Amino acid sequence: MDKTDKPARVSSRGAATRTSLLKAATQVFRTVGFAKAGVSEVVSVAGASVGSLYHHFTGKADLYLALYEEFQQRQQERTHQAVRDARSGGESDPTRLMNIAAHAYLLGAIEERETTRLFFSGDGPPGFDYQLRSRLTQWTDRNVALFRKADEPVDEALLIVVSGSMLLAVAEVVNRDDIDSRKLADDITGLLTELEPRNRRPEHPETSVQDPS
Repeated sequence: MDKTDKPARVSSRGAATRTSLLKAATQVFRTVGFAKAGVSEVVSVAGASVGSLYHHFTGKADLYLALYEEFQQRQQERTHQAVRDARSGGESDPTRLMNIAAHAYLLGAIEERETTRLFFSGDGPPGFDYQLRSRLTQWTDRNVALFRKADEPVDEALLIVVSGSMLLAVAEVVNRDDIDSRKLADDITGLLTELEPRNRRPEHPETSVQDPS
């Protein structure tokens, strides 16, 4: 009985320590930034030991990436829920659904503006900017796919434009007050609805020149 109980207690304690370290890292990164933050500061705020931090993470970069993964998961849940709600309400237009997903993403960033700034400020581990762009591009691709039929190729130009717009939009909305940021989110996602894959655009017949004779 003791042998079966002990792992459960250790697992529970380990999970609590990990959560405490992540909360402490959030506080420290928000206060001094990633570059200036130290492992000693994180463990001090968490009331943990350096050894416990390295038991769960490889260092402060790993802490930062773990925080980002949790943030991205919350953002995915927000956008998925927004799209599910829209579909339940009868919305089926792919352009509108993409707009709803993008709007939910921006509102989530505004809701967690302090956390969002950690990842969109440029102050992160080496290579994180590339990872951030890649993840946002993957997220955008899933939403742009709403436009696409099964046998249609990806419109890479559209994907780049939308993901690039979202990257800039997030960085901008979190640095404005609440009213301005929400208005900007509305305006940006409204413009995104005007985009469409090039292979879906209607053909415009060339204007023929009438022979005056």
